[in-house]
Amino acid sequence: MTRRGFAIAAAVMAASTWAAAQGGRPASPSGASATQVGGKYVPGNDGDVYQGGKWIEITYGRPIKRSRNLFPAGANYAKTVNPDAPVWRAGANVSTQLKTEVPLTINGKTVPAGTYTMFIDLKPGNWTLIVSRWEAQKEFDQNNKTQLFGAFGYTPDKDVVRAPMTLTTLPFSVEQLAWEFLDMSDAGGKIAIMWDKNVASVPFRVGS
Repeated sequence: MTRRGFAIAAAVMAASTWAAAQGGRPASPSGASATQVGGKYVPGNDGDVYQGGKWIEITYGRPIKRSRNLFPAGANYAKTVNPDAPVWRAGANVSTQLKTEVPLTINGKTVPAGTYTMFIDLKPGNWTLIVSRWEAQKEFDQNNKTQLFGAFGYTPDKDVVRAPMTLTTLPFSVEQLAWEFLDMSDAGGKIAIMWDKNVASVPFRVGS
């Protein structure tokens, strides 16, 4: 088994062992955040109904802090959340995915409607969002070289866009990682990730 395969297998085994010990509950439950744009409310039998909207959705695993120091200063910055992958999966287990029914403009580049993986290049005080054409594995398969599990095996050749993130310190600590859509309108908004005392965001515009 390759070093990459061993690292992934060890992570999967650890997660499975934890889940078994917790009566089947996963260590990092799955999550999703979604928004709709371009629709309108029309009268219905039970009140106004939103119709014609296009979905933008992020699906991801939601790791829990559990008293860890996630982003310590110095050489070990972010090693707790991403010990050995080239970039951070920005979640847990399977790769974080962005699914959009409309084109998005991020950092001056167009992301056509479709399904993508998302990663973050973590540097102290300097996070970069990556939207990639790499496809996500549903389950770990070390022989699958055309899809990724998490961020293991990531290479930048399939990057669609890289965008600097605005990183802000929160006045409180977020226990479970969350992706969110902020300041939304039909014209666009922000994609944001929150964990511990960090919130990092990237603005985007909605195309047609």
